[in-house]
Amino acid sequence: MNKLRWIAGSAMVLAAASVSAASMGGFSPYRLSEIDKTLSSDAFEGRGVNTPAETKTVNYIIDQFRSAGLQPGGDPAANGRRKWTQDVPLLQSDWQAAPTMSLNLDGQQVPLTQGEEIAARAPTNGAKAVNLANAPLVFVGYGVKAPERNWDDYKGVDLKGKIAVMLVNDPDFEGGEGDFGGKAMTYYGRWTYKYEEGARQGALGVLVIHETAPASYGWNTVKNSNTNTMFDIVRDNPAAEHPLLEAWIQRDLTQKIFAASGMDFEAAKAAAKRRDFKPMPLKATLNAQGTAKTAVITSHNVVGILPGKKYADETVIYSGHWDHLGIGKPDANGDNIYNGAVDNATGIAQLIEQARRFSLEPRPERSVVFLAVTAEEKGLLGSEYYATHPLYPLSKTVGVLNTDSMGVWGPAKNFSISGTAKLELLDALIAAGKAEGRYFTPDPHPESGGFYRSDHFSFAKAGVPALSFRSGNDLVTGGTARGEALAVDYTAKRYHQPDDEFNPQWNFSGMAQDANLLHIVGEQLANSRAWPNWSADSEFRAARDRSATDRANAQPNTAPAAPAPKKGERG
Repeated sequence: MNKLRWIAGSAMVLAAASVSAASMGGFSPYRLSEIDKTLSSDAFEGRGVNTPAETKTVNYIIDQFRSAGLQPGGDPAANGRRKWTQDVPLLQSDWQAAPTMSLNLDGQQVPLTQGEEIAARAPTNGAKAVNLANAPLVFVGYGVKAPERNWDDYKGVDLKGKIAVMLVNDPDFEGGEGDFGGKAMTYYGRWTYKYEEGARQGALGVLVIHETAPASYGWNTVKNSNTNTMFDIVRDNPAAEHPLLEAWIQRDLTQKIFAASGMDFEAAKAAAKRRDFKPMPLKATLNAQGTAKTAVITSHNVVGILPGKKYADETVIYSGHWDHLGIGKPDANGDNIYNGAVDNATGIAQLIEQARRFSLEPRPERSVVFLAVTAEEKGLLGSEYYATHPLYPLSKTVGVLNTDSMGVWGPAKNFSISGTAKLELLDALIAAGKAEGRYFTPDPHPESGGFYRSDHFSFAKAGVPALSFRSGNDLVTGGTARGEALAVDYTAKRYHQPDDEFNPQWNFSGMAQDANLLHIVGEQLANSRAWPNWSADSEFRAARDRSATDRANAQPNTAPAAPAPKKGERG
């Protein structure tokens, strides 16, 4: 369908569907609050993957999905039914004890403490131990190899047996010469890419230099996210994706390394912004010893579905991740439970109540899937597994509406998404917001790389139109000044820290309005023949277009839907 015709048609349908300006549309702030309060309580122990808390969390979501009126939508089971879950096999790796690490700087041995000067991840490259002795360090700028941008930070350097030291974010963040979107981070700026490219270049290890502004979070977030249990999807050749040692180091330590090498860190950073940058050997070597306990475990995505009455094989997906960091290192107050009340008990509360709302309405023509994924905090692993092992054809997945860390500070006049992607799914969201008396604000902090940090990205890579909704920062009470101040405070003091706890003073009416906005978009998609696509210049457009024939040949249902589970049956 012509893009402009589709958008105009959507706006008319959405305007008719709106209840009132910025309405809650039947979503209950109280119910959202109670779900968030439950999932983020100490009883759920931070919802760690492959812990007793996973079983408790998964069972809770299943019970909520069932009571909301969904059918099981997970792995196939007996008698033509499905389970409530999708098995997600993961490699798990834990340090048996804190690794021992040190640097040789200008003839002096400098000990490094795990979690203080360095945060080293337990290996996920297939090794069970790290044993490095005097491994040379090489500064490789931003660690980017982007032929389409005529950019190569490696320029033929041999990294075999060496440690690559690199800056976080990408060369444009502080005004470089490349075409990397200015302040808006590209995937080249993400730490996940840094490790992947380091492995491709043959590096023995990768040290990412932490700086708060380009990383978009402080050292506490780095420490808490990288010194606990590590997971990855099970890969045929994990060493092709991960170097032996993956770690972050503090900026202060980096300056000492450069000073011992007779170099100035700021001058090296300036050089790294230019296309003619060449790798710089450092007069420093790293020692690291540690033993890891590794195993292949099975985690779970939770999947509920409302089968479409006419086009059951076409799906609209609502998603959010159920996991957080579990139990980890205690903070200054001795609290070691990372409750994840905002991140992402809020997103799961929205998912559950979205399911309830759809179940109370006439069954839509297309199927609506409610997907609570695992291991987002470990690298979007549950969503990556679904996107590479889909339960329902990706070619006939209409779009994905993801919720991650929703607003708890009351109604907002605006709304946003993570990142600056251009897609018709966003056009529909903007039209729905306008009909609700709200306005869209582009991601106010694209430098944080938000587009690559939540589960919609796994679907985008596969070509499926997907976005991650962000609550607005122009609050009805306090405007953008209050909204920005609250966001800064959350990032500094609670994000990936034990203090991300439920607060009885929170106002969930804004989240109810956001849920209604997302409902209007999903309902319109589920009752239309529209197939929103990416913009013509999007890097995800080609993958979507390759499956166009499947959508062109779509037919109404020819077989009955799978039988619903019997009462009390988990599937």
